[in-house]
Amino acid sequence: MSLEIGSEITLDIEKPAAGGWMLARHEGRVVLVHGTIPGERVRARVGRVGRGVAYAEVAEVLVPSPDRRESAGDWRCGGNVFAHIGYERQRQLKGEIIRDAFGRIGRVALPAPPEVLASPERGYRMRARLHARHGRLGFFREGTHEVCDAASTGQLLPATAEWIAAAEGLMARGRLKGLLGIEIAENIAGDQRACHLELQAGAEAAAFAVLAAGGALTGLSAERADRPGVETLAGMPVVSDVLHVTPGDPATALRLRRDVRAFFQSNRYLLEPLVRHVVSLVPPGPVVDLYAGVGLFGLSLAAIGFDRIALVEGDRVSGQSLRENTEPFGTRVRVELRSVEAFLKSEGGKGTGGTFIVDPPRTGLSKEALGGIVRCRPARIVYVSCDVATLARDSRTLLDAGYELEGLTGIDLFPSTAHVETVAAYSRST
Repeated sequence: MSLEIGSEITLDIEKPAAGGWMLARHEGRVVLVHGTIPGERVRARVGRVGRGVAYAEVAEVLVPSPDRRESAGDWRCGGNVFAHIGYERQRQLKGEIIRDAFGRIGRVALPAPPEVLASPERGYRMRARLHARHGRLGFFREGTHEVCDAASTGQLLPATAEWIAAAEGLMARGRLKGLLGIEIAENIAGDQRACHLELQAGAEAAAFAVLAAGGALTGLSAERADRPGVETLAGMPVVSDVLHVTPGDPATALRLRRDVRAFFQSNRYLLEPLVRHVVSLVPPGPVVDLYAGVGLFGLSLAAIGFDRIALVEGDRVSGQSLRENTEPFGTRVRVELRSVEAFLKSEGGKGTGGTFIVDPPRTGLSKEALGGIVRCRPARIVYVSCDVATLARDSRTLLDAGYELEGLTGIDLFPSTAHVETVAAYSRST
């Protein structure tokens, strides 16, 4: 039977693949399927046919997995492609995805899937980007520009969902004209929420101050498409947290403030465990924190007594928050507000020793950044990745340059989605 769009085929699901797909084969041809679990037999409807692979969705589950569960809402909204899978099985599958990527892309044969640290599944998300379309406010449905209900995903706190619903009510009454999107940032406790608005040309920014009425927000800012700069509409558009780097030791508490637009890790429940894990991988000595953001990892080390820490950040907004957060540590830390590539080029080929922490964007390290790190020859590299494919790719380069992979851990920052954070530790063997 040929694979054509709209045709239905019976498949036995073999294993997970990247992006939330599951892999099966039909007459020797690879079919990637959404909405199923390895070990299941399903009838699937083909939605797209590419070179050497077809893409399908489940039409009927013929033989279900014992790990299948009822899932509410639209699995395409908020990337909840694993919502139908029991949580323990989700973690196992994400470990297998990491192992598969390292084998296929990095050419590293892991003896077993790495452990994936668990997260509560609901209300975990501290940062979100919402889109405004046709009087609605929410996430984009995967693969479309259709807005879907962010509250239905369970990723946001109930109070956040209530604030979004109130904003939609104002939109329906015509009070928020010209809104394109909203960035939301919250603290761990959820008692601080700041927002940044993206507005169309000609929109009346002052009219949007109503969103902060009654103390609903700690701060609100906006930028308009036809004007440079950012306007503060209410309060201070920042949130702050106190992180306990060492449990039970107030002396190691770290206070971080961040602008609503600054990058920050999104899972309120796993933020401290992630920090503690990264800190545990760093031996005494100098540290270079590349893609430092507002200082999460580098300043956590400073809080427990490290000095000789360089924090490198190229983004202007995150860099401003970083400068403010480093003030209590004086000369023990230095801030480099420039791109990672420019910083590494200035370092030349000198061996710096110590540890490099890298937390790059989803695209991974650029060739220039990776080459610069290798030339600097740090004794240890701790790589925090939000995309296992680019991590596996960069790992191959590090291993070829004489590093050894010492540890690999998954952190489930986005439960029920296909994403998994991965922390890898490398030491120089030559």
